[in-house]
Amino acid sequence: SDILYGGYKWAFRLVGLLLLALSVVYYLRRTKGICTLDEAKKRRTEIINIAALSLIAGVGGYLFFLYVIVHYVGIWLGLWN
Repeated sequence: SDILYGGYKWAFRLVGLLLLALSVVYYLRRTKGICTLDEAKKRRTEIINIAALSLIAGVGGYLFFLYVIVHYVGIWLGLWN
């Protein structure tokens, strides 16, 4: 799978992590109404749970997509053995 993005895999991973963090902040501000630091302090455990679940789901999805889907599609297309 490194054939597809060469030596830039850490840049892609960092951009993905940044976008995940921005989407969690957007979700918390728009959907949950957590806009102030005082509100964030009151709902601290909820924020930590949402962030942890998002990170676990993001990493799990990334690993599944990269090491299962991309691998078998690459074999099917003849990119690697």
